[in-house]
Amino acid sequence: MAKNKSKEFDSLVSDILENEYFLETKKDLHHGTSKYEHSLRVAKLSYKLGRLFRGDLRVAARAGLLHDFFFGTRKEKPENSYLRHPVTAASNAKRYFNVTDKEAEAIKTHMFHQVLLKKIFPFINRREKASVKEFKPKSKEGWIICFSDLLVSIMELERFQFTYVANVFLLLVFNIIMFKN
Repeated sequence: MAKNKSKEFDSLVSDILENEYFLETKKDLHHGTSKYEHSLRVAKLSYKLGRLFRGDLRVAARAGLLHDFFFGTRKEKPENSYLRHPVTAASNAKRYFNVTDKEAEAIKTHMFHQVLLKKIFPFINRREKASVKEFKPKSKEGWIICFSDLLVSIMELERFQFTYVANVFLLLVFNIIMFKN
């Protein structure tokens, strides 16, 4: 990011990045990285796309940063589940950062693409219920967060899977060499 744009981004989210509760996201693994790093990538991409599409930069940056603001992993609590965690994140964002309704809506709808997939393939996450109407983004910024999260997640998973496959390969080679006798 250019220096002036970076300063503007920082001024929009500095209170979040310095918050003790948000810093807890550094401890949670998410897409092969920390939830903190993932959220920061989504926020920066959302900010850039917000600028490109003339959106509300404050909403794009802050909602991007808080879109996965829930404590623990998706498997630990039902409210953190795959399709319900956006509601938890929006609730936490309101509680800890007093976000606007527009920011909360963008956070809540960031998994819309997965809700659509579930409607097309109902056997995915059978136990989870999610309404297209409830999770469809209602603002430009909501669509930006949804797209940014999807794009960043794909990039992170690709990198994580390559690393995982490489590590498994190295372990196999090591075991073959060590236990050849």
